[in-house]
Amino acid sequence: MVPVTERRRLRAVGPRDEGTTTPDHLGSLMRRAGQGDESAFAEIYDTLAPTVHGIVRRVVRDPDHAEEVTQEVFVETWRLSPRYSPDRGSVAAWVATIAHRRAVDRVRSEQSSRDRQARHEREAIVVAEGVEAVVTDRLERDRVRRALDLLATPQRQALELAYYGGHTYREVAVLLGAPEGTVKTRIRDGLIRLRDHLGGDR
Repeated sequence: MVPVTERRRLRAVGPRDEGTTTPDHLGSLMRRAGQGDESAFAEIYDTLAPTVHGIVRRVVRDPDHAEEVTQEVFVETWRLSPRYSPDRGSVAAWVATIAHRRAVDRVRSEQSSRDRQARHEREAIVVAEGVEAVVTDRLERDRVRRALDLLATPQRQALELAYYGGHTYREVAVLLGAPEGTVKTRIRDGLIRLRDHLGGDR
Protein backbone atom coordinates (compact mmCIF):
# COMPACT_ATOMS: atom_id res chain seq x y z
CA MET A 1 0.00 0.00 0.00
CA VAL A 2 1.41 3.40 -0.95
CA PRO A 3 1.56 5.52 2.20
CA VAL A 4 0.58 8.74 0.42
CA THR A 5 -2.93 7.46 -0.18
CA GLU A 6 -3.65 7.56 3.55
CA ARG A 7 -2.08 10.92 4.23
CA ARG A 8 -3.91 14.19 4.72
CA ARG A 9 -5.44 15.84 1.65
CA LEU A 10 -3.09 18.01 -0.34
CA ARG A 11 -4.71 21.31 0.47
CA ALA A 12 -3.97 20.70 4.14
CA VAL A 13 -0.25 20.18 3.49
CA GLY A 14 1.80 23.23 4.33
CA PRO A 15 5.30 23.78 2.91
CA ARG A 16 8.09 22.54 5.11
CA ASP A 17 11.16 24.54 5.93
CA GLU A 18 13.09 23.45 2.88
CA GLY A 19 16.18 25.10 4.21
CA THR A 20 16.69 22.03 6.38
CA THR A 21 16.04 19.61 3.51
CA THR A 22 19.11 19.41 1.29
CA PRO A 23 19.30 17.57 -2.04
CA ASP A 24 21.59 15.03 -0.39
CA HIS A 25 19.03 14.47 2.34
CA LEU A 26 16.24 13.96 -0.23
CA GLY A 27 18.49 11.57 -2.13
CA SER A 28 19.06 9.59 1.05
CA LEU A 29 15.32 9.53 1.74
CA MET A 30 14.59 8.32 -1.82
CA ARG A 31 17.12 5.50 -1.47
CA ARG A 32 15.39 4.41 1.73
CA ALA A 33 11.99 4.73 0.07
CA GLY A 34 13.23 2.55 -2.75
CA GLN A 35 13.94 -0.11 -0.15
CA GLY A 36 10.34 0.12 1.12
CA ASP A 37 10.77 2.67 3.91
CA GLU A 38 7.36 4.36 4.08
CA SER A 39 8.38 6.93 6.68
CA ALA A 40 11.16 8.14 4.36
CA PHE A 41 8.69 8.45 1.51
CA ALA A 42 6.24 10.29 3.78
CA GLU A 43 8.94 12.89 4.42
CA ILE A 44 9.58 13.23 0.69
CA TYR A 45 5.85 13.69 0.19
CA ASP A 46 5.55 16.38 2.86
CA THR A 47 8.56 18.21 1.47
CA LEU A 48 7.68 18.14 -2.23
CA ALA A 49 3.86 18.04 -2.27
CA PRO A 50 3.38 21.85 -2.42
CA THR A 51 5.92 22.14 -5.23
CA VAL A 52 4.42 19.26 -7.19
CA HIS A 53 0.92 20.63 -6.76
CA GLY A 54 2.11 24.02 -8.02
CA ILE A 55 3.59 22.45 -11.16
CA VAL A 56 0.47 20.43 -11.84
CA ARG A 57 -1.86 23.34 -11.12
CA ARG A 58 -0.15 25.49 -13.73
CA VAL A 59 -0.93 22.87 -16.38
CA VAL A 60 -4.20 21.39 -15.11
CA ARG A 61 -6.61 24.25 -14.48
CA ASP A 62 -9.29 22.27 -12.67
CA PRO A 63 -8.44 22.22 -8.92
CA ASP A 64 -9.96 18.77 -8.30
CA HIS A 65 -8.13 17.28 -11.27
CA ALA A 66 -4.93 18.94 -10.10
CA GLU A 67 -5.24 17.21 -6.73
CA GLU A 68 -5.89 13.87 -8.41
CA VAL A 69 -2.87 14.26 -10.66
CA THR A 70 -0.69 15.29 -7.72
CA GLN A 71 -1.63 12.10 -5.90
CA GLU A 72 -0.94 10.11 -9.08
CA VAL A 73 2.52 11.70 -9.26
CA PHE A 74 3.40 10.47 -5.79
CA VAL A 75 1.95 7.03 -6.45
CA GLU A 76 4.19 6.81 -9.50
CA THR A 77 7.14 8.19 -7.56
CA TRP A 78 6.69 5.53 -4.89
CA ARG A 79 6.40 2.84 -7.55
CA LEU A 80 9.54 4.02 -9.34
CA SER A 81 11.56 4.86 -6.23
CA PRO A 82 13.68 1.67 -6.44
CA ARG A 83 14.85 2.85 -9.88
CA TYR A 84 15.89 6.32 -8.80
CA SER A 85 19.51 7.20 -9.42
CA PRO A 86 21.33 10.50 -8.84
CA ASP A 87 22.23 10.28 -12.54
CA ARG A 88 18.61 11.25 -13.21
CA GLY A 89 19.20 14.55 -11.41
CA SER A 90 18.09 15.68 -7.98
CA VAL A 91 15.05 14.05 -6.38
CA ALA A 92 13.15 17.33 -6.65
CA ALA A 93 13.93 17.67 -10.38
CA TRP A 94 13.10 14.01 -11.04
CA VAL A 95 9.73 14.27 -9.28
CA ALA A 96 9.04 17.60 -11.03
CA THR A 97 9.57 15.88 -14.40
CA ILE A 98 7.10 13.16 -13.45
CA ALA A 99 4.63 15.84 -12.32
CA HIS A 100 4.83 17.79 -15.56
CA ARG A 101 4.46 14.65 -17.68
CA ARG A 102 1.45 13.48 -15.68
CA ALA A 103 -0.18 16.91 -15.89
CA VAL A 104 0.27 17.11 -19.66
CA ASP A 105 -1.11 13.58 -20.02
CA ARG A 106 -4.22 14.55 -18.04
CA VAL A 107 -4.83 17.66 -20.17
CA ARG A 108 -4.46 15.62 -23.36
CA SER A 109 -6.78 12.93 -22.01
CA GLU A 110 -9.45 15.47 -21.06
CA GLN A 111 -9.18 17.16 -24.45
CA SER A 112 -9.46 13.81 -26.22
CA SER A 113 -12.56 13.01 -24.18
CA ARG A 114 -14.15 16.36 -25.09
CA ASP A 115 -13.28 15.81 -28.76
CA ARG A 116 -14.92 12.36 -28.72
CA GLN A 117 -18.05 13.74 -27.11
CA ALA A 118 -18.25 16.56 -29.64
CA ARG A 119 -17.78 14.06 -32.48
CA HIS A 120 -20.55 11.83 -31.14
CA GLU A 121 -22.87 14.81 -30.87
CA ARG A 122 -22.10 15.77 -34.46
CA GLU A 123 -22.80 12.20 -35.57
CA ALA A 124 -26.18 12.30 -33.84
CA ILE A 125 -27.03 15.50 -35.67
CA VAL A 126 -25.95 14.02 -39.01
CA VAL A 127 -28.04 10.90 -38.46
CA ALA A 128 -31.06 12.91 -37.36
CA GLU A 129 -30.70 15.27 -40.29
CA GLY A 130 -30.45 12.33 -42.68
CA VAL A 131 -33.77 10.94 -41.54
CA GLU A 132 -35.28 14.41 -41.18
CA ALA A 133 -34.46 15.03 -44.83
CA VAL A 134 -36.40 11.91 -45.74
CA VAL A 135 -39.37 13.08 -43.67
CA THR A 136 -39.24 16.56 -45.18
CA ASP A 137 -38.93 15.31 -48.74
CA ARG A 138 -41.43 12.47 -48.51
CA LEU A 139 -44.81 13.49 -47.18
CA GLU A 140 -46.03 13.03 -43.64
CA ARG A 141 -44.79 11.09 -40.61
CA ASP A 142 -47.27 8.21 -40.90
CA ARG A 143 -45.94 7.34 -44.35
CA VAL A 144 -42.46 7.24 -42.90
CA ARG A 145 -43.69 4.92 -40.17
CA ARG A 146 -45.21 2.56 -42.73
CA ALA A 147 -41.98 2.63 -44.70
CA LEU A 148 -39.98 1.89 -41.54
CA ASP A 149 -42.13 -1.18 -40.93
CA LEU A 150 -41.01 -2.52 -44.30
CA LEU A 151 -37.33 -2.42 -43.35
CA ALA A 152 -35.42 -5.39 -42.00
CA THR A 153 -35.60 -5.42 -38.21
CA PRO A 154 -31.90 -4.53 -37.60
CA GLN A 155 -32.14 -1.52 -39.92
CA ARG A 156 -35.44 -0.36 -38.45
CA GLN A 157 -34.20 -0.65 -34.87
CA ALA A 158 -31.02 1.28 -35.63
CA LEU A 159 -32.90 4.07 -37.41
CA GLU A 160 -35.54 4.36 -34.68
CA LEU A 161 -32.91 4.63 -31.96
CA ALA A 162 -30.91 7.18 -33.94
CA TYR A 163 -33.84 9.34 -35.08
CA TYR A 164 -36.61 8.94 -32.56
CA GLY A 165 -34.28 8.26 -29.66
CA GLY A 166 -31.69 10.87 -30.63
CA HIS A 167 -28.78 8.49 -29.90
CA THR A 168 -25.29 8.63 -31.41
CA TYR A 169 -23.82 5.76 -33.43
CA ARG A 170 -21.90 4.57 -30.38
CA GLU A 171 -24.96 4.69 -28.14
CA VAL A 172 -27.02 2.78 -30.69
CA ALA A 173 -24.24 0.19 -30.91
CA VAL A 174 -24.29 -0.27 -27.14
CA LEU A 175 -28.09 -0.51 -27.02
CA LEU A 176 -28.18 -3.10 -29.81
CA GLY A 177 -25.07 -4.95 -28.70
CA ALA A 178 -23.53 -4.56 -32.15
CA PRO A 179 -20.22 -3.12 -33.41
CA GLU A 180 -20.33 0.59 -34.18
CA GLY A 181 -19.33 -0.02 -37.81
CA THR A 182 -22.23 -2.46 -38.21
CA VAL A 183 -24.64 0.09 -36.80
CA LYS A 184 -23.42 2.76 -39.21
CA THR A 185 -23.94 0.35 -42.11
CA ARG A 186 -27.46 -0.53 -40.92
CA ILE A 187 -28.42 3.12 -40.65
CA ARG A 188 -26.96 3.96 -44.05
CA ASP A 189 -28.64 1.00 -45.77
CA GLY A 190 -31.85 1.69 -43.87
CA LEU A 191 -31.92 5.28 -45.11
CA ILE A 192 -31.40 4.12 -48.69
CA ARG A 193 -34.22 1.58 -48.44
CA LEU A 194 -36.44 4.10 -46.65
CA ARG A 195 -36.03 6.54 -49.51
CA ASP A 196 -36.75 3.77 -51.98
CA HIS A 197 -39.96 2.77 -50.16
CA LEU A 198 -41.12 6.37 -49.89
CA GLY A 199 -40.24 7.01 -53.50
CA GLY A 200 -42.53 4.15 -54.56
CA ASP A 201 -45.39 5.24 -52.30
CA ARG A 202 -47.04 7.89 -54.40
